[in-house]
Amino acid sequence: MLTFDLLLARHYLVAMKLKAGRLLFATLLVLLSFLTSRAETFRVAAYNVENYVDQPTESRRSVKSDDGKAKVRESILAMKPDVIALEEMGTTNALMELRASLKSDGLDFPYWEHVNGWDTNIHVALLSRFPIIARRPQTNDSYLLGGKKFSVSRGFSEVDIQVNTNYTFTLLGAHLKSQRPVPEADQAEMRLEEAKILRQKVDGLLAANPNVNLVVLGDFNQGPSFPPTKAVIGTGKFKLVDTRPAERNGDNLPNPSPRFPPAKIVWTHYYDVEDSYSRLDYILLSPGMAREWVKDGTFIPTIPNWGIGSDHRPVVATFEAEDK
Repeated sequence: MLTFDLLLARHYLVAMKLKAGRLLFATLLVLLSFLTSRAETFRVAAYNVENYVDQPTESRRSVKSDDGKAKVRESILAMKPDVIALEEMGTTNALMELRASLKSDGLDFPYWEHVNGWDTNIHVALLSRFPIIARRPQTNDSYLLGGKKFSVSRGFSEVDIQVNTNYTFTLLGAHLKSQRPVPEADQAEMRLEEAKILRQKVDGLLAANPNVNLVVLGDFNQGPSFPPTKAVIGTGKFKLVDTRPAERNGDNLPNPSPRFPPAKIVWTHYYDVEDSYSRLDYILLSPGMAREWVKDGTFIPTIPNWGIGSDHRPVVATFEAEDK
């Protein structure tokens, strides 16, 4: 038989155990609430893969080397994107080879898009982990220069992507005219006209739905202060937000000049002829999409010997999959 003191002690221990259980249960509830309150995130990337062709063409006589392909995959795997827009992609067969190789490396993209523009050698393309629920490839746009008609060389990819049951976004992928001179017209004027057409498409989407989740990305072939890039970004209420991905190199000091953004390493292209580094690749956002943008998940991956894969470096941005 238990004595009164022993019974009292046992009741005390039971009470303490119950209290501890309630505290543990309450802690678990708070933790669960925190975890469920955090929105699902996803990543969108852009990458000019430099002549990713699997057979010689009239203007692209060298196929992508095995080392080059491997380095492209390494760069993509470093970002782990859920959606990636590609420029300078070859035929559909070349895209399927890259897709299959990435799957073998553990990164599966069940959905894809390949746009056949006027340039029959290289194309804009897309790989996605999420379903593509609408496709509107833009391949018939043209403009006049000096009384002569020109077509947008690579066209534009335009797709709607379903991230989850409650979140979709539209992606506009572009590869504007290069800075390589051509005999037909001034290359800078050609690039500007293509940029204006791209901006018209942006304006059309925003006019139809001012809150549309829109990502405009790709290789614009000029820096942020030049007319083509400015034309795409626009002005006023529907000005696009430049995510300005940068290297994660540990720099965190603010720029002493308030007129300019913080000093970061943001170049995406190396031109060996002039030994120059430029920012040519962009991820731009509509005001609606910018509300879901995760700034600290936006960066340029730093890959050893990255130039084996391409003369461009990829860029990636992260988003919360919940309208805000």
